[in-house]
Amino acid sequence: MFDIKLSIFSGTRILEQKIDEMHDKVMESSLFFKEAFEIYMREKRSANYRRSSKKIKNLESEADTLRRDIESQLYIQNLIPDLRADVLQMVENLDKVINEFDEVAHKFYIERPVIPPEFKEKFHILVDQVCECAENMSICSRAFFRDFATVRDYSRKVYFLEHESDKTWAALKQDVFDSDLELAHKIQLSGLIGEVADIADRAEDCIDAVLIFTIKRDI
Repeated sequence: MFDIKLSIFSGTRILEQKIDEMHDKVMESSLFFKEAFEIYMREKRSANYRRSSKKIKNLESEADTLRRDIESQLYIQNLIPDLRADVLQMVENLDKVINEFDEVAHKFYIERPVIPPEFKEKFHILVDQVCECAENMSICSRAFFRDFATVRDYSRKVYFLEHESDKTWAALKQDVFDSDLELAHKIQLSGLIGEVADIADRAEDCIDAVLIFTIKRDI
């Protein structure tokens, strides 16, 4: 299983390019999210943070347009009919991951949380883990269209990183509630920690679907 090397694109070069762009936007969203987080840690809700988070918002808007274009192309031109439903779901899942990056970045801008120095290291670790998880999800999803042999390898990385992010999330949340912060501050930080961790959960959901689609193709 998973040893087939065969692109599903045959005579559908434009569709292939659009799906590639969708995967690229996941990667870019992850990079911009890390950039925005680093700026927030240094400057809080500054003009630099606003510009950085705006990059993610623009990517989210572009991804929505791409998703609609792909859906239209699949139905109007009746491309890859045997895989159409699976491809549509995968594209929608990619779009949801990008949406998560955008929503969390916007929450930091709106809520302006104060992150005490003692929590910053674990917060950094969590952000790095969820971003790496999303990036590997994108690589794995892209492999579905070209090289089954790498789907399993990258799916394992996604599952590992999601598990690690869960452990970091739990430890950080416990640290927050064990601290002397005001209860309202604890609840705010706990909610944001959960929102960040949810990005990895969304990536894991996407990989669950990719593996099901891969098995279906291999039968």
